[in-house]
Amino acid sequence: MQTPKLPIACPSCSASLQVSRLSCPSCSTEVTGNFPLPPLLRLPADEQAFILQFFLTSGSLKEMAAQMGISYPTVRNRLDDLIEKVKKLTPEE
Repeated sequence: MQTPKLPIACPSCSASLQVSRLSCPSCSTEVTGNFPLPPLLRLPADEQAFILQFFLTSGSLKEMAAQMGISYPTVRNRLDDLIEKVKKLTPEE
């Protein structure tokens, strides 16, 4: 059975969704409020997978290129695009 995917956009208007309730499966404690999704969770699944692969290859773009069967410059460009996208999703402190 496949794990349900976390929705990140409203199916009605496409606005970003927020978390409004968290619960503990162990003791049933619940916390409610309006919490924004972290920037990485607001990315589409394929971009999250790319970042996870980057992490699991210890940041080796050369290894990622070999695993993905694409050129190093293509991987580098994709990473640069993701960095810019995450910067826009991250609030300034």
